[in-house]
Amino acid sequence: MRLSMLIALVRPMGPVIVGISLGFTLSLLSVTWVDEPCDGGGGGALGATEVMLLMAQTGSLKGARKPNSISSGTAEHSDPGGEDFEPKIVPYNKPAEQSPPKKVFRAKYASTELGIHERLFVAVMTSKNTLNTLAVATNRTLNHHVDGRLIFFTGTRNRKIPHGMFVVTHGDERPVLNMFQTVQYLLEHHATEYDWFYLVQDDAYTQPDRLKTLVGHLSMSHQLYMGHPGEFIGGEAQGRYCHGGSGFLISRALLLKLQPFLEQCRTNIVSVRPDEWLGRCIIDYTGISCVEEHEPRLSGVSRKPHYPGVFASYEKVPCFESKRRGGKEQYVIQGLHYNHFEMEKTMDLNGEESLDFQNALSVHPVSSPEQMYHLHRYFSERELQKTYEEIKKLQAEIKNISHVAVDGNKSTVWPIGIPHPFQPRSRFEVLRWDYFTEEELFSCADGAPKCQMNGADREDVADLIQVAVAELNKKYSPVVQLSAPRLVNGYRRFDPTRGMEYTLDLQLQAVTESGYGQAIEHRVHLVRPLSQVEIIPMPYVTEATRVHVVLPLTSTNRPVALRFLDLCASNLFELGENAVLTFLFLYEPAEAQKVGTTDVFAEVKAKVAAVERQYPNVKIPWISVKTENPGFLRVLDIVSRKHPVDTLFLLATADTVLNSEFLNRCRMNAISGWQVFFPIHFQDFDPHVAFPDGPPQAPPDLVREAGHFDRYAFDEACFYNADYMAARTRMNADAQENEELLENLDVYDVFVQYSSLHVFRAVEPALRQAYRNRTCDPQLGEDMFHRCLQSTHEGIGSRSQLAMLMFEQEQGNST
Repeated sequence: MRLSMLIALVRPMGPVIVGISLGFTLSLLSVTWVDEPCDGGGGGALGATEVMLLMAQTGSLKGARKPNSISSGTAEHSDPGGEDFEPKIVPYNKPAEQSPPKKVFRAKYASTELGIHERLFVAVMTSKNTLNTLAVATNRTLNHHVDGRLIFFTGTRNRKIPHGMFVVTHGDERPVLNMFQTVQYLLEHHATEYDWFYLVQDDAYTQPDRLKTLVGHLSMSHQLYMGHPGEFIGGEAQGRYCHGGSGFLISRALLLKLQPFLEQCRTNIVSVRPDEWLGRCIIDYTGISCVEEHEPRLSGVSRKPHYPGVFASYEKVPCFESKRRGGKEQYVIQGLHYNHFEMEKTMDLNGEESLDFQNALSVHPVSSPEQMYHLHRYFSERELQKTYEEIKKLQAEIKNISHVAVDGNKSTVWPIGIPHPFQPRSRFEVLRWDYFTEEELFSCADGAPKCQMNGADREDVADLIQVAVAELNKKYSPVVQLSAPRLVNGYRRFDPTRGMEYTLDLQLQAVTESGYGQAIEHRVHLVRPLSQVEIIPMPYVTEATRVHVVLPLTSTNRPVALRFLDLCASNLFELGENAVLTFLFLYEPAEAQKVGTTDVFAEVKAKVAAVERQYPNVKIPWISVKTENPGFLRVLDIVSRKHPVDTLFLLATADTVLNSEFLNRCRMNAISGWQVFFPIHFQDFDPHVAFPDGPPQAPPDLVREAGHFDRYAFDEACFYNADYMAARTRMNADAQENEELLENLDVYDVFVQYSSLHVFRAVEPALRQAYRNRTCDPQLGEDMFHRCLQSTHEGIGSRSQLAMLMFEQEQGNST
């Protein structure tokens, strides 16, 4: 009984007792036991402390030391007096003055810093007699394919150089000396920029696509001399040279290796032909001979060549290892070939079917520019046909593969290979379809409901109908033959993801094989896809150009001109902006007679004087002009004659708010001899219409409720004086026949109609104008007056704001 009660009392404490016992046991097992004597001073025995100090003195325990003490090293270097630390005197030396860090030069382009070169440069050897004929034909057929990396070299030339050609004149007609100076010019000016140099005569046609593909498969590190090999005169010299007539390739590495020996080649090698002279020079001093084939090697994989004369060509040949095992097929890669063709004078291009001609990279000799153009058309059509065939094969492969896709045929979109149509995410992104017929377009640029279809639009519709009928006949022939198409309805829209889409309802005359005919209607869908995006090369411009701001001012704009001067002072003059402001005071005849007594612009001139006193470095000139008509071109002619041809003009209005951001955009977008810039400013709405509850505390952002980009305003413009003078020179003939032309046109019309420059028109967020109630001068030309009215009406408010205002007025009138 007592035992059971004791067990009942101890049982809850059992786990605690076991845990404590186990903890003590584990802690005892983890202790490191050290035997040491218990007697600290008897029997000559040493304690643990004395033992460790003794070992430290004898060096047997180098690592043992007192806490927070400094070790003095070994016993050999210890102080005999028993000191653990010996101070040392360190003399003070003045640190040497460090030179300022050198400024790290960073190249303007990453390709320059990384040593990346362009691939190909073309040098064409021409003469004074063929510079205006064959050289021009070569430039037209080759220059745009190599992105302008082409130079013509000649001994002497006429005074006038053909337009669009870069010609280098050596001043000597001797062929060998011309070749020497050409190679020297390439080494001095272009050896650091290009990997391959192609030298050819102007009487040889070069297929540009095959040339670029050949160069694209050659390594830039190879020392290669590639072309049509020929034997030297006499046949005694070792090696072969490349014929200059059919052109040849020289690598940059080979030219650099040849550079130290060029002068020796000029004095020691005697030859009449320039190509032989260059071949002897390369062989004698580099040991490299002309080759027609490069990089022969074996492979077990066959690949069809894209360009037969350029790619590595592959050929199946029988190879028998033994009679018992039979034969097997082996693939032999013949290498990269430079194919050429020698052309006969009486050869018919359409009837020539030889593989050497069809696969040729260069054709020589060409007797006339017309023959050069025929060759270019022939080879371009062949390459285009090959491209169409490859597109069809790729489309067939995509269609076959789509059967095993997850979505099946739904994953393919017509036409095959073109991106999917744009999918709008809201009703504001829905693309608009425009309706048209063969004669009229029902979506006009000026906002009119209907306008005549002419120019490129008319040619586009005619081409669409022709292509549609051809495709229908290809599909239904010979069962049905379709003819006499007539457009009933036409719809088109521009899809930014794929191109221009068309839907045509055609009325056709269908004739069966039995001769039965009937008029039918058929709907077709067509897509004109976007081609490859190309980067247009633009001349280099800088933001350091001085801008000459020209502000024409009439008496009605005097109050606004004072505000314009204040904004210019804060945004331009205080910041030291590189700009000059010029006022054009336009006096009417009655105002001009009273200048001596009551000058209408006296207040503005006083404000100009005050600004000049406030900013001593700023000078604001003005020009006073008396004019009876509102035409601005006559006034601008006066300003143009007073400035140099390289002056950058910025036409402004009294409502224009100038700032540094817009001036930089003006400098970058106006390119002399290339482009003029007409920005589209943001026009604020009438605040009483846009904000009927009161104006906002802070200026609103560029949102549709606050204003709009005024596409009918052409008052601001950036252009160079030379471009304006050239356009006005072309306009003089028409201006003499029609005296009212100067009053009916503005600066924008002059550049569009009488200049070949690119007129760049784009929205400018840094250009914003406050609302002002303006009136249009009825003496303006018809187009100018119409644009002024459109700009004034659309600048009042948005359609929804005007509709709400009219609704509120009607509600007020009804009550």
